[in-house]
Amino acid sequence: MGDALGYLIAGITSLTWESAVMIAVGLLLVWLAVKKEYEPLLLLPIGAGAILANLPFSPLVGEDGMLTTLYNMGVVNELFPLLIFVGIGAMTDFGPLLENPKMVLLGAAGQFGIFLTLILALVLGFTHAQAASIGIIGAIDGPTSIYVSNKLAPELLAPITVAAYSYMSLVPIIMPPIMRALTTKNERSIVMPYTSREISQRTRILFPIVVTIVVGILVPFATPLIGMLMLGNLMRESKVVERLTGAASNELTNIVTLFMGLAIGSTMVGEKFINLSTLLILGLGLIAFCLDTVMGVLFGKLMNVLSGGKFNPLIGAAGISAFPMAARVVQKEAQRERFDNFLLMHAMGANAAGQIASVVAGGVLLALMGAA
Repeated sequence: MGDALGYLIAGITSLTWESAVMIAVGLLLVWLAVKKEYEPLLLLPIGAGAILANLPFSPLVGEDGMLTTLYNMGVVNELFPLLIFVGIGAMTDFGPLLENPKMVLLGAAGQFGIFLTLILALVLGFTHAQAASIGIIGAIDGPTSIYVSNKLAPELLAPITVAAYSYMSLVPIIMPPIMRALTTKNERSIVMPYTSREISQRTRILFPIVVTIVVGILVPFATPLIGMLMLGNLMRESKVVERLTGAASNELTNIVTLFMGLAIGSTMVGEKFINLSTLLILGLGLIAFCLDTVMGVLFGKLMNVLSGGKFNPLIGAAGISAFPMAARVVQKEAQRERFDNFLLMHAMGANAAGQIASVVAGGVLLALMGAA
C-alpha cells in the first residue's frame, strides 16, 4: 500500500505544467476528431500519442518504448509517409485532369504560397531548412509535409505535422471566406458545362509512368514521393492487381496512418513543444495555406479573363493539395450562388493537379536546400 501511494505521489509531483498542457492539447485533438470529425483518422491517434507521451514516467517513450520505436521505424526513414502515398495514389482518379489538362496550371498556382511563406519565415529568423519545412505546410498535404520537414528540420516535425493536418481538416472553414472576398457574385455564378470524354485505359496507364519519369528526371528529390503516388495509381488503373489496390487503399493506409499518428503524437512532449517557435510555425502555416488559396483564385480570375468570362475562378481554389476536400468546397460555394451549377469535376481536375504539384514543390524545396 505504501509503495502504491509513493508511486502515486511521485507521478503527480513529476507532472510538469508543460506536460499537463500537452495532455490537454491531446484531449482537444481527440475531441475535434470525435465530435467535429476533423481528420479523425489522424488527429485521434496524434492526440492519443500526445497524451501517452506526456504521462509521468511513460514507458511508451524512450529508447525501448513502443511509440519511440514506431517513430524510429517509420518516420525517421520516411517509410510511413511514402507508404501512405501508395494508398493515396490507389484512391485517386486522375481522369478529370486528363480530360482537362490545362488545370495543371491551377495546381502550380496553388503552390506559390509555399515559397512566399518561406521568405517570411526567413525574415522571422528561421534557418533556410526550417523555413522550407514551414512553407510546405501550405501544400495542405500531410505526408509531403512530414517527408520534407523530416529531411530538412526534424526538430520541427511535430508542430509542422499538427499544423498540416489541422489546417487540412479546416479547409471547409478557412477557404470559403477567401474565395468570396476575391470573387464577385457574377464570377461565382459562372456555369461551366461538363462534357465528359472517354479516357482510354492505355492513357490512364501511361500517365503515372510518364509523370514518374518526367518528374524524376527534372526534380530527382521528388522521386520517392511521386514514385509511390504514381505506383498506387498505376495499380489502380492497370486493373490487374485489384487485391493489391484494395489493400493499399484500405488496410495498408489505415494501419500506417494509425502508426504514424501515434509516432507523431509521441514527439509532442511538453518541454520541447511549448515554445514561441511552435506558435510561429502554426501562424506561418496558416498564412501559407491562405496565400496558396489566394494565388489559386487569382490565377483562376486570370483564366476567366483569358477565356472571355467563361471560366469560374472559384476552381482556382482547388489547386491546393487537400484532395478531394478542396474540390468539394468549390462545388459548395458555386451552388451557394446557383443551385444548378455543377463545378465538381472541373474542381477535381485542379485538385488532382494540386496533388502532383505539391509533391513537385516538396522536391524543389529539398533540391534548393541540398537535402541528402
